[in-house]
Amino acid sequence: MARRKKPKRGKQRLLQLLAALFLTFLSASLLLTLPFRWLAPPTTAFMLHAGSAGLGGGQPCPDVDYVWVDREAIAPAMPLAVIAAEDQRFPHHWGLDTGAIASALQERLTNGRGRGASTLSQQLVKNLYLWPDQSWLRKGVEAWLTVLLELTWSKQRILEVYLNVVQFGECTFGVQAASRRFFQKNAAALSDRQAARLAAVLPGPVIYRVDRPGEYVRQRTDWILEQMKQLGGNAYLRLLSATEHAETVRNPIKMTENFTLFRGLNGQKLDN
Repeated sequence: MARRKKPKRGKQRLLQLLAALFLTFLSASLLLTLPFRWLAPPTTAFMLHAGSAGLGGGQPCPDVDYVWVDREAIAPAMPLAVIAAEDQRFPHHWGLDTGAIASALQERLTNGRGRGASTLSQQLVKNLYLWPDQSWLRKGVEAWLTVLLELTWSKQRILEVYLNVVQFGECTFGVQAASRRFFQKNAAALSDRQAARLAAVLPGPVIYRVDRPGEYVRQRTDWILEQMKQLGGNAYLRLLSATEHAETVRNPIKMTENFTLFRGLNGQKLDN
């Protein structure tokens, strides 16, 4: 009888070890992500990489231009512009847009190359914590941290941090630093077109220029402005507040502040 119990004990020990490893990994992940739900990140992985080796083919930055501002100090056109440009399903997914991923995979299988399917949440995780390559390891860690971020941060916090840390130009990170450098004004004073132009360079902020826009950036700016109008401008942001209430009723475990995007920004309105 004693010999028959040994495999059972061994299985229990293995399960206990796996559970301990998972809890350790989860705790470490929460230590990485949870503090920035309230605190402004002092730097990011991409900023450190830009300073040491450069990003996107650019030279190492002797000085990274990064200035944090709270969401109340960002023109409401700016979050709408990045949603229009990068992730129009942002209010509705939980970090991973499975429909966009499936479409990108199908395109890769059909044409041999695929378009990007990263959500704003994934882009934020990559900028904050990871390294700029396309390995499966990085994508796996990115997916895990993205889901964790969506479970523990509100949508408005994800947007706020994203707009503060994403790269808009060589050695220039965050909407405040970019606004001052390219438009000589604070982020709160950005017009619709200026916000759209900043969002237009996000696919390649070292290749594409805000200050000297080429044909691609000009066309993409016009397209983003049209998308912003089609989304509904301020009405879209108000709709997200209503969506928040509906989602909270259906999913009470979801953070109640989710889907509240830049509500009541000092009475600011979009230009259009």
